[in-house]
Amino acid sequence: MLSGNLLWVLAGASLLGVASGLIGSFAFLQKQSLVGDAAAHAALPGIAISFLIFQQKDLPLLMLGAIITATISVYLIQGIINRSKLKSDAAIGIVLSVFFGAGIVLLTIVNQSSSGNQSGLNDFIFGKAATMAKSDLLWLSGSALIIILTCLTFYKEWKLVIFDTTFAKGIGLPVNLLRFILTAITVLTIVTGIQAVGVILMSAMLIIPAATARIWSDKLVTMIIMSALFGAFSGACGTLISSLKTGLSTGPIIVITASSLFIFSYIFAPKRGLLVKIQQRRKIAKRVLKQEVQAS
Repeated sequence: MLSGNLLWVLAGASLLGVASGLIGSFAFLQKQSLVGDAAAHAALPGIAISFLIFQQKDLPLLMLGAIITATISVYLIQGIINRSKLKSDAAIGIVLSVFFGAGIVLLTIVNQSSSGNQSGLNDFIFGKAATMAKSDLLWLSGSALIIILTCLTFYKEWKLVIFDTTFAKGIGLPVNLLRFILTAITVLTIVTGIQAVGVILMSAMLIIPAATARIWSDKLVTMIIMSALFGAFSGACGTLISSLKTGLSTGPIIVITASSLFIFSYIFAPKRGLLVKIQQRRKIAKRVLKQEVQAS
């Protein structure tokens, strides 16, 4: 029998999975998934700085710090790409490493301070959804609903910006503003989920459900729906498993669940699955061999 608090946690994790699946699909198609990875790691120093300033584990304040540093990291990556000869992968690697390293140093300082040794900020590294308070879950659920509604509102506009930017500009859409909104919602998604999944693995919630859904469908609307469902299942299933086994961090279990769905899809998907490709190659090989025999 599930307790009332666990039901709240499952609902929150499921909503987070839906939100991550939706926004992750747009980030995946825009090839911005690794930017989300850097933003997730960059949230850690913001959390630590916020705690050092206010000396209390108040979730809205911690999340505000995370939003600020995550946003700075995104624009630093864009600035490095636009103003240097470095490619995106190098820029992402540099920013991710610097911000995460700074976050670990600041977290060490927090843990060594008299007010921080019991702060529980270490839970933000790997996530601890199973032990979240009801107030934290309400904040998480509210943010997830905002993300979901935003994705539904800007679905058509983001679709045009991603697949046909020239046409979007031609019909008068504010392309730069739409991209800014997409980036902002991506950052909000990351910040919303880091307490449940952790800063290290939150990017996986953006990438894996979307990549899994892409294997199953070529249509955007189908891909988005499937990505949301995969994210919801991973969040709920991972949270349930971590709550049943004391000591397991929630984030890794959620990501393992999502990865299992990806592996299954990669092997058994009806159009792009590995088994289908092997069968197609065998058929082609037999056909070629038959033609060679007939020609000889």
